[in-house]
Amino acid sequence: MTLRRKVIAGNWKMNKTAADGVALTKDIVAEIGREATVDIVLCPPFTALESVGRALEGQSIKLGAQNMHPEKSGAYTGETSAEMLRSLFVTHVILGHSERRTYFAETDAFINKKVVAALANQLKPILCVGETLAEREAGSTLAVVQRHTEGGLAGVTAEQITSVIIAYEPVWAIGTGKVATTAQAQEVHAFIRDLLTKLYGAPLAQKVRILYGGSMKPANAAELLTQKDIDGGLIGGASLEARSFIDLVKAADAAS
Repeated sequence: MTLRRKVIAGNWKMNKTAADGVALTKDIVAEIGREATVDIVLCPPFTALESVGRALEGQSIKLGAQNMHPEKSGAYTGETSAEMLRSLFVTHVILGHSERRTYFAETDAFINKKVVAALANQLKPILCVGETLAEREAGSTLAVVQRHTEGGLAGVTAEQITSVIIAYEPVWAIGTGKVATTAQAQEVHAFIRDLLTKLYGAPLAQKVRILYGGSMKPANAAELLTQKDIDGGLIGGASLEARSFIDLVKAADAAS
């Protein structure tokens, strides 16, 4: 039994129009809108944030964004600030996702600026860390995860750390159907917890939620979610269909 509430966050990526997003949200809300034991976050694309937010009014499900810019405003064409997200009642934001690191060359230093800006604006960052297949095969997994974690948390205070959620995403297991074995996933989650203990002390480290973000599905969720240091999932493909997402929330509920 853990004191940490499980989290199931759905990252819709570049999928769903505003209308599609509302339909999916309504299906999820109909079954688990007032789920009490699991924190649920839906992260639609920017164009669907407002409409999905309206569909979540009065529900316990939280609204998350998939990215943000660290600056408050300015000449950053195509970008969105923390203040803009807050105006839409967004509570969480995914930062440092492997796709942002890979396709948009985001560095640990830039991601860290976002984390600091999110916390300053009362947003809860979901900080993504994880290795590529080449890095895992080279035996660099823990070094990469340490670099991402320490880099992303630079300047984050002891008072702020429990507002941060960390998502371990082995890049080679995202959208590929491959999944880290339960032992592999727990090993890295335990390593992150130990790293947080060194940075912030054991009492605070035990309060930080660490999610698994590598192709979690209803078929493998129960085994992953019962591991000591796996506190939920950052869900990609399985969050795009109501039934699979609901099943994941139920798996997290059963493991709580």
